[in-house]
Amino acid sequence: MEALPYLRQVDLKRPEITDPAQYPFCLPAIAKLSTLTFHPSVTFLIGENGSGKSTLIEALAMTMGLNAEGGNRNTQFATQATHSDLWRYLKPIKSFKHPRDLYFLRAESFYNVASYMDGIADPAVQGYGGKSLHRQSHGEAFMAVLANKLHGNGLYFLDEPEAALSPSRQLSALIELHRLVAAQSQFIIATHSPILMSYPNAKIMLIDTDGLRQVAYEETDHYTITRDFLNRHPKVLEQLLAD
Repeated sequence: MEALPYLRQVDLKRPEITDPAQYPFCLPAIAKLSTLTFHPSVTFLIGENGSGKSTLIEALAMTMGLNAEGGNRNTQFATQATHSDLWRYLKPIKSFKHPRDLYFLRAESFYNVASYMDGIADPAVQGYGGKSLHRQSHGEAFMAVLANKLHGNGLYFLDEPEAALSPSRQLSALIELHRLVAAQSQFIIATHSPILMSYPNAKIMLIDTDGLRQVAYEETDHYTITRDFLNRHPKVLEQLLAD
């Protein structure tokens, strides 16, 4: 039996929800959710702002015992309780084999993780490359997580990792992603990046008003809009900026 995926699927415990119209159950990502099955290697969650990608990936990380603000299993702190209770209504279906490594990279609250790490340990022993995350640029710090903190045989949740990465660094992130997949790792990633979601054979789950559905890379708005803009940007700009 294959060990991967470590997290096979999650089921929403809908009978326990008392008010489906209440946040976060009203979000498109949750409103019609029943079961979400994950790819053994890489699953992308994509959709418009406000669709519930970050809320869902936060809840998934929390079902695995990770901090809502990010980090690994030992990163236990709270700056402000803004997370939803969605994780309490998710039933994770796991593999027989547990991941040796777990990490939640959340762009929105990564500053808090960096501050926490500086407060408890010398940068030399933090595992992020021997340099304080606060003494690196935002993008360098994100890459330090991928290149140094994630060790393989892991289950990793990434929420909009492209937020701090230039296009060239996003390509570097793909290399690290591939390295970790080869080292028996599973990723669940919420993203807007057409570069990241191009990873071969990944499962792309689109969140829209109809709920969640699997789509091909070339069918995503992220791909088609970016392609069309780059291929004919003067005309697109003329249309967008016309008086």
